[in-house]
Amino acid sequence: MSRRGENIRKRKDGRWEGRYYTQGSQPGYRLSHSVYAKTYGEVKEKLSAAKLSAKNISKEQIKYRNICLHTAAEEWLAIIKSEKKHATYVKYRTVYEKYIQDKIGKVLLSELNPEILTDVFQRKDQVKLSNSLRNSISCVLNQILNYAVLYYQFNTIQYSCPKYRRENKMTEILSSDEQKRLFQYLYNGMDIYKLGIIICISTGLRLGEICSLKWGDINLEEKIMCVNTTVQRIPVEGEVTKTVLLEGKPKSTCSKREIPLSDELTELIYVYYTNAGEYVINKNTPMEPRTYQNKFQRYLRLAGVRKTNFHTLRHTFATNCVNGGVDIKSLSEILGHSDVKITLNRYVHPTVEIKRRHMNSLAAIYGQFLGQQ
Repeated sequence: MSRRGENIRKRKDGRWEGRYYTQGSQPGYRLSHSVYAKTYGEVKEKLSAAKLSAKNISKEQIKYRNICLHTAAEEWLAIIKSEKKHATYVKYRTVYEKYIQDKIGKVLLSELNPEILTDVFQRKDQVKLSNSLRNSISCVLNQILNYAVLYYQFNTIQYSCPKYRRENKMTEILSSDEQKRLFQYLYNGMDIYKLGIIICISTGLRLGEICSLKWGDINLEEKIMCVNTTVQRIPVEGEVTKTVLLEGKPKSTCSKREIPLSDELTELIYVYYTNAGEYVINKNTPMEPRTYQNKFQRYLRLAGVRKTNFHTLRHTFATNCVNGGVDIKSLSEILGHSDVKITLNRYVHPTVEIKRRHMNSLAAIYGQFLGQQ
């Protein structure tokens, strides 16, 4: 059954359908839309509301309907390049080009919806990615979509990546015996490079932070070390080489911090303090992180310690602090974390000896109960 002049008809399934048209992305083209209801009166109200809503679409939205996601992404990345650290820009561009561009770069912004995003980014191949990487993809994608909302007047679309439970990888730390052997080797024939390793395992510095540490960052009188910079090798557009060593601000705002030095470490640094260069372990330029990583591997081999990455020193430091009774809040600030949860979840690794000590403490309490009896 049809009612002429109103574009309303009754379907075979018993529902009523109202149809209306809007201007397409190209001149002369119309887009068809439908609304549905159980009764004629309901569909008529829905149709009137839909037509009114369609008339309120701004001219800018009609103008930009044929804009694809890639256009918005490139414009957004240009802003990121001018406002953020170069390392951040490189990370965002890499994530976009590797995980987003080929999948939906050519899709028109007007056609994007949560269903498309879910279908594209929750396929089987995405499950293989780490939760951290999928969070980065979600972060970059949502920032591009927010840019499109702001500058192209499109409706807000947000993509939320699902979390997949994965088997937790045990974070490596050096055992007491390994630390003993490493310290014995470092103190035997000490030099400035070995001192850098001792500083890291004694303060929790990251590889990039020790490579860019300057003598001016260390106040021996107040026994304070300031972390003001970090260094990393990253791709740079327009350079002769594919990557350059770039010195910049630390990983985050909280990573720029002051670390108190022990009396022993202060005395050790004082022995090697020099005005011959600006940087602690490489005189007039930052140390190449890969070169220092290789030195560390060589030290491990000569000390008879198993091969492990440089970041193990940071985890070992944190574990030693916890085992020594340092409160988590203080440790979190020394490590430069924005949240104590990061410290607890990633850097606290109680040893068997500490767990045994706690169990013995509990046994002592029970012993007091028995003594009372």
